[in-house]
Amino acid sequence: MEKYAVRMDASGIVWFTINRPDKRNAIDYDVMDGLEKTIEEVSINNNAKALVITGSGDQAFCAGGDLGVFHDLRSKFQAYDMLSRMGAILYSLLCLPKPTIALINGTCIGGGAELATACDFRISSSTSKIGFVQGKLGITTGWGGATMLLEKMKYDHAMEMLMTATILTPEKAKQIGYVHKVVEPEKLFEECNSYLVPYLSLSTQVLSAYKMVAVRKWDVTFKERMFSEIERCSYLWELDEHHHAVDAFLQGK
Repeated sequence: MEKYAVRMDASGIVWFTINRPDKRNAIDYDVMDGLEKTIEEVSINNNAKALVITGSGDQAFCAGGDLGVFHDLRSKFQAYDMLSRMGAILYSLLCLPKPTIALINGTCIGGGAELATACDFRISSSTSKIGFVQGKLGITTGWGGATMLLEKMKYDHAMEMLMTATILTPEKAKQIGYVHKVVEPEKLFEECNSYLVPYLSLSTQVLSAYKMVAVRKWDVTFKERMFSEIERCSYLWELDEHHHAVDAFLQGK
């Protein structure tokens, strides 16, 4: 089974679906490859007007990195190679010159929340669970998520999400400004299409021009802050606290 699927509909929306429901749509190296390739293609395809990222099924948007794969990374150097690669992918998603939506169809935690944060807008199913839970595994956001979150949300709300590592309901996430729209699960794709109608009525050139105004904020200095965050996570990754926490998590599954 393919680990992701990509399609572009007649209106110019590119749909990227992580297809690992048995792993709660966790990200591994193959999914990284797919995201990298799709973001690049959307950026240069004039017929592609928007990118929507979601997960297969109705249980998970993305549960973050696949611990069964990445737990084999023991040193900070091994961790940094993986973390920095995904950080670069999320930076390219953040700076994509087209509107982007995280269509949160279920659990959105850890790296999944970082992936959603890199998107312009977040539409969530009413049954989703959302949270930056990395702290419970003895690490911090490893893909640049904290830097992006602090850029997009009020300081106190962002820090509460990061430093408490709690899981929020979609309604609470909307209340504090993380989620833009909450809908019933059976209407999720319909509402996403409706949400994008006003954007799709404009030309690709206009959409890109406005997006590039925002992208200018995320210059070299911003990218350096993201990768400083990623480097700090790689140091924490190496510590016994993290490996013991992951062992306990995997044994408890």
